[in-house]
Amino acid sequence: MALKSTIFKAELQIADLDRNYYQTHALTIARHPSETDERMMVRLLAFAMHADEALSFGKGLSSEDEPDLWAKDLTGAIDLWIEVGLPEERRIRRACGRARQVVVVTYGGRVADMWWQQNKAALQRQDNLTIINLSVEDSAALAALAARNMALQCTLQEAELWFIVDGQSTRIAPEIRLAPTAG
Repeated sequence: MALKSTIFKAELQIADLDRNYYQTHALTIARHPSETDERMMVRLLAFAMHADEALSFGKGLSSEDEPDLWAKDLTGAIDLWIEVGLPEERRIRRACGRARQVVVVTYGGRVADMWWQQNKAALQRQDNLTIINLSVEDSAALAALAARNMALQCTLQEAELWFIVDGQSTRIAPEIRLAPTAG
């Protein structure tokens, strides 16, 4: 018998001071049976960092053709493709060909560092790709916030995120490893 996804509910209040985006999102997150709380919360962080009315969770681990998150325009063209984890370089290249902007959020400490060193040269050729890395401490802090019903406040300012849950704040400082080239 196949295991079913576990459903998590999150009310995410976002105050993105860098983009002047202030919104509350009621999110339903399906956690795949093979997915950890850490990975699910990194997906939630990716949502907070790129929040938009058009942004939605894809099938992620359940699908080869969909990212973890994406935003499409009114014509169905993909504006934003977000991957979480350590995807294959070929998958990222394919996403860069399909979407206007691609973001990969990596985590995992030494393993993520090795993945970056292995793929750095090939990924730097993509002009619409952003690679963001989370420290082991930051991804562990996110995992600790996971609950079946979550009420989170997230403030983004100057590339830092502050999550507030039950009066306790958690600072997350993602590292930008690669940003799109100008032009």
